[in-house]
Amino acid sequence: MSSSDQIEDDEVQEILKTGTDLRQYSAQIEKEFKEVENRSIEDYIKESQNIANLHNQIGDTSNILERMESMLMDIQDALNNISTEITTLQKKSVSMSVQLTNRQSVRAQLSQFIEDMAVPEEMITTIMDTPVTEKEFVTHLNELNHKLSLMKELNFKESKSSQDVSDVLQKLKIKAMSKLRVYLMEQIYKFRKPMTNYQIPQNAMLKFKFFFEFILSNERIVAQEICNEYIDTMGKIYYSYFKSYSTRLAALKFEEAVSKDDLMGLEDTVTRSIFSKTSSLKNKSTVFSIGDRGDVLNQQLEAPIIVPHAQQKIRYPYESLFRSEQYALVDNACREYLFVTEFFIVRGPQTQELFNQIMGKTMALLIKNLETYVQDCYDTIALFLCIQLCLRYQLMCHKRCVPALDRYWDNLQAVIWPRFEQVFRMNIQSIQECDPTKFPKETGPHYITRRYAEFSAAIVGISENFPNELVSHLLLELQEEVKCFMLRMAAIFTTRKEQLIYLINNYDLVLGVLMERTRDNSKEAEAFRELLSTRSSEYVEEILAPHLGGIIQYVKDCEQMLEKEQTEEFKRQERRSLQLVANFSANWKKSLEELNREVFLSFPSLVTGSQLLQLALAQLVQYYHKFYKLLTPSARAQLVNIHVIMIEIKKYKSNY
Repeated sequence: MSSSDQIEDDEVQEILKTGTDLRQYSAQIEKEFKEVENRSIEDYIKESQNIANLHNQIGDTSNILERMESMLMDIQDALNNISTEITTLQKKSVSMSVQLTNRQSVRAQLSQFIEDMAVPEEMITTIMDTPVTEKEFVTHLNELNHKLSLMKELNFKESKSSQDVSDVLQKLKIKAMSKLRVYLMEQIYKFRKPMTNYQIPQNAMLKFKFFFEFILSNERIVAQEICNEYIDTMGKIYYSYFKSYSTRLAALKFEEAVSKDDLMGLEDTVTRSIFSKTSSLKNKSTVFSIGDRGDVLNQQLEAPIIVPHAQQKIRYPYESLFRSEQYALVDNACREYLFVTEFFIVRGPQTQELFNQIMGKTMALLIKNLETYVQDCYDTIALFLCIQLCLRYQLMCHKRCVPALDRYWDNLQAVIWPRFEQVFRMNIQSIQECDPTKFPKETGPHYITRRYAEFSAAIVGISENFPNELVSHLLLELQEEVKCFMLRMAAIFTTRKEQLIYLINNYDLVLGVLMERTRDNSKEAEAFRELLSTRSSEYVEEILAPHLGGIIQYVKDCEQMLEKEQTEEFKRQERRSLQLVANFSANWKKSLEELNREVFLSFPSLVTGSQLLQLALAQLVQYYHKFYKLLTPSARAQLVNIHVIMIEIKKYKSNY
């Protein structure tokens, strides 16, 4: 309920309470309304002029607002038009920017194209008149090459723009080609001059290797002509040089070479010294020993080559001449391979083919020379050293990134290996056919054994870095034959002690040489070390038997009795033991002296004799201890004290 309704209700309630007549009250109210209305009219009449003025002002204001509305609408239309114009201008700006970018791009390309196509007067003058070795000529030649490449591309696209300069560029190309051909031919002809250092013209050609690249890009026929001329020239030069060099080297060989009469198992009927005749390698001791010949694989591998005219008085084994010849080839061939790869711009099979055209005749000559030497060669060490030189020089070529000689090294080895095996087997056969009865009956080291020791040590030492299955097999065959020969030789002696002395002397010689020249753990050294140990133990038993035979047998018999628990039988040995004690006590010092004298007389090597004596004395002490333990207390009291024996034994210790 609103407040006005509440007031009316209050008034109605007040009227009802006072008992006022409603009709009278209504008339009164209506009268009041009428009065108020009249007063209002009067007020309006009084203010009519102001109201009229207000009305007029409102009308004026309305007109003004209408005009403002019209103006604002005009402004809005103008703004709309401006926005449209801005959008249009923006689109035009973007379009103009794209056009500008395109024009700039076209301008750059067009400028570059014009620059590439245009032939400056300076270029023409330089190409025509400047020597090819001048820097300006090389610079303009590069530019000319670029223009020619561009022209080829445009001609392929059938572009008309190239026609304007095509004639000029062709003439410049012909002129440049002519000058470059003349220059390169002159450099190639320089190789033909006697005593020419090949590296000088080659370095000059490499300095201007772009010349050949230019010719190859623009005229392959001329490039092929230059290449063929180089191949022909260098092929003849290398062939002539190595033919002359090989001939002069051959004159420096030992005059008396190793022959089929110098096999390992043949009798040494003539004794010669390598120092008595410097032009011979025929001394048997040098045929089978390596000496300093192995230096060709180490410090001499990359030593300067032998200059024949400066070394006329000196003679060399074949492997030294072979090393010098092959090292000269390696040096020249590697340099040649790298040169043709860089200058003639070839790779892979093309490089190999080009290299073979240059060096093929020379390599065939060297292979033929080797075949001539090998077919009559009986120097196994020389052959094996040559094989090892091939392997090392092949590795050297690989380190220099030159694989072109691989087939050549394989061909050399294919020539040497069969002959090496053949001569090796001839030496083995000579050992098989040895007749022991033809040799002097001596217990010292046999000269065939020494030959084998030196030869085996040489082959094993040489092959350590490049082991070979065939060589290992041949060495094993030779070792077995030599061992059989030693046993056959030992059989000519009547007593077992002499046989053992012979075997020990020979085994010791072989082992000593092998340990000195090869690794201690080589298969050959291990085999002879085991044989020497076995025969040494057997020899000790043999030399102790005359002096301690009774004691040794007594110890063995008593140990068997105790093992079989024959106690009564063992007790009955007391009388026998007392006799042995008395005999030992009376003769032990004399026995030591005789052992010492016998051992050192039997073995020329003081070290071997000393080792065997110490082994014998140690065995003697061991038998003494065993004998002592088997004696009764009364017998032990009569036996010489061990300390006395040990003091005496110390006198025989040596410093060897």
